Amino acid sequence: MEPKESMALLQGQAEIWQHLYGVVDSMALKCAIELGIADIIHSHGGPITLRQIALGIDSPSPHIPYLARIMRLLVRKNIFTEHRHPPDGGETLYGLTQTSRWLLRDVELSLVPMVLMRYHPWQLAPLHYLSHCVKEGGTGFKKAHGCEIWDFASKNPEYNNIFNDAMACTTKIVMAAILAEYKDGLGCVGSLVDVGGGTGGMIAEIVNAYPHIKGINLDLPHVVAIAPERPGVSHVGGNMFDAIPNADAIFMKWVLHNWSDEHCMKILKNCRNAIPKKGGKVIIVDVVLEKESNDLFGETPMALDLCMMAYTAGGKERTELEWKKLLEEAGFGGYKIFKIPTLTSIIEAYPD
Repeated sequence: MEPKESMALLQGQAEIWQHLYGVVDSMALKCAIELGIADIIHSHGGPITLRQIALGIDSPSPHIPYLARIMRLLVRKNIFTEHRHPPDGGETLYGLTQTSRWLLRDVELSLVPMVLMRYHPWQLAPLHYLSHCVKEGGTGFKKAHGCEIWDFASKNPEYNNIFNDAMACTTKIVMAAILAEYKDGLGCVGSLVDVGGGTGGMIAEIVNAYPHIKGINLDLPHVVAIAPERPGVSHVGGNMFDAIPNADAIFMKWVLHNWSDEHCMKILKNCRNAIPKKGGKVIIVDVVLEKESNDLFGETPMALDLCMMAYTAGGKERTELEWKKLLEEAGFGGYKIFKIPTLTSIIEAYPD
């Protein structure tokens, strides 16, 4: 075997090993959140020793050698910093990075609830059925849990809360990007329905920024049943497949990617019927999939697409051509895509 071919084969082996143990990286990340490591470091206002981290862990006798091994991996992954051999000859200090700042709990923008949901056994189990989905069709979620995800959430309050917390944290992150980059898109809207708005966090943020907007949060009855009162927002329990309240504009964040084209067609037609033919619009916040992209978020959209395959009946991430076809078939005359600094984009769809 030629040296170049041998090196290429070895590189291939190394990449498989990295994929094989990539799950351990994820579990170490989950471990860091469960132990509150980022919060402990943050509470000291700067880098601290391993023993100081251990003292902050909710345990009478944390195992410091195990903690050291967890930290070694997380430093390698740039989750935390390691300051070795300090000038005064003291112990190694561990600090936060721009990555671990997203693992803080008591901050406005945090990914903690999303990480805890993504790595919960309930959420991981369907991914073990991807090959079954390919062979047999159907959803990994139903194969793992005996029912579809929305039925599971309606019958399981604990899962429902975990899911809603995760959606709420991503809502804040996406909302920050929208309010910063989409200012012209909401200024002239008098009333706005957030379809599938969960407990109303997103529409509340919009109404807070644009007090003239009459906000309506539409979601399933069991979801809005636990939604808190929010100024300027009315909660409506209903089904987007049946009808959507009338408004100047309809807003949907990470809704359509949960559904097949056929289901999306029903939702979009209901949206079109709920807005004025002149001046009305549907604001879709979702991933626009690019097969080859140098985007900051890399391959995450493609991984998210496989999650949709595992968790939903027909849900998927869509390319611009797929969005164009879907909107045209639903009766929309035009659309525009706006890039914003987060995982999703904004797609404006117009009835005329």
